Amino acid sequence: MRKILVVGAGQSGLQLALGLQSHGYEVTLMSNRTADEIRSGRVMSTQCMFDTALQHERDLQLNFWESQAPKIEGLGVSVAAPGSHDPGPTQRAIDWVGRLDGYAQSVDQRVKMAGWMETFAQRGGQLVIHGAAVGDLDYFSRTYDLVLVAAGKGELVSMFARDPERSPYAEPQRALAVAYVHGLGPRPEHPEYDAVRCNLVPGVGELFIMPTLTTSGRADILFWEGIPGGPLDVFNGVKDPAEHLSLTLELMEKFTPWEYARATQVELTDAGGTLAGRYAPTVRNPIGRLPSGGLVLGVADVVVANDPITGQGSNSASKCAAAYLASILEREDKPFDEEWMRQTFDRYWATASHVTKWTNAMLAPPPEHILNLIGAAGQLPPVANRFANAFNDPADFEDFFYEPEKTEAYLASVAGA
Repeated sequence: MRKILVVGAGQSGLQLALGLQSHGYEVTLMSNRTADEIRSGRVMSTQCMFDTALQHERDLQLNFWESQAPKIEGLGVSVAAPGSHDPGPTQRAIDWVGRLDGYAQSVDQRVKMAGWMETFAQRGGQLVIHGAAVGDLDYFSRTYDLVLVAAGKGELVSMFARDPERSPYAEPQRALAVAYVHGLGPRPEHPEYDAVRCNLVPGVGELFIMPTLTTSGRADILFWEGIPGGPLDVFNGVKDPAEHLSLTLELMEKFTPWEYARATQVELTDAGGTLAGRYAPTVRNPIGRLPSGGLVLGVADVVVANDPITGQGSNSASKCAAAYLASILEREDKPFDEEWMRQTFDRYWATASHVTKWTNAMLAPPPEHILNLIGAAGQLPPVANRFANAFNDPADFEDFFYEPEKTEAYLASVAGA
């Protein structure tokens, strides 16, 4: 029986550990927190998982919350009308909702990671509650056939060198601020089904709103992404959750009044329901070398960390876990050597590269043909639907998004249909 160590108990680390466990591998999982500490702690992320990523969970029968979590059937885009931001835009230049072919869902990672961790232990997995340092991995690497590093923050990430060719940004491109709330009113347009809302405020940033399942049931996530140094970049140093929420709402009233109108009665889900921070989007070398010469393989955010502007983090983590699981199973009893590690990462990069390209494009000011595309989606439902479904399969953007000629040809074909 092959012995595998997974360091980090997030979406990818846990999905991979549980998947390997179900195939008879002897798996040890290292987490710096217990399930109870995760469940009662601060929110860790925003997450909206689309159909392909959800299917990876279903395939492993880990979709424990599928019947409880809101079914997200649409994805809407609004663009604030240009004009004075003092007092700010009062209307939208663009507003539409595309329908998803397969529904998306969001489960608070405190709920999911705590539940999955308990399941892993109940199924006989070895759970080690300990923050791992490089020295620990040096020791462990001698007793395991493979060490996977899925802890996206802290000292371990420094083992994986930045890949400058795949990392165009050296600095964070957005300041992030998240609030989980109860009491958000329904969307005035199509309130009969749940949708994610993407509100773009040119030159300022973005507000995303997504229905979720949290520790206290159904809720909504209010998520600001502010251009650094701009009017949304005001959460740094705000420690009080109530102050964080009131700042969130103040900015909604100023920059997205159509969303603020349904947020006048909201309250935080819990004292841990806020999060703020920033990080530079980075692709890293997937192989880490230990002082003793042993090798470890980086997983998900450790090796490909994109800005959350395209909502791909948990989707990419799920897809990475699925790709790595397939590569490990195919390897059977052969050694997990450096060449295998590189091929395993390349298999994941085949999908991740599309996410990175699209995300980095969305962080830049949109060129004219993209504004035309987003505008046309308001008149042409097939365009809105295709744009929405590309969140599930970002590779599709290659055919209609990046090059003005392809965008124009696509819009002409839909308009003429």
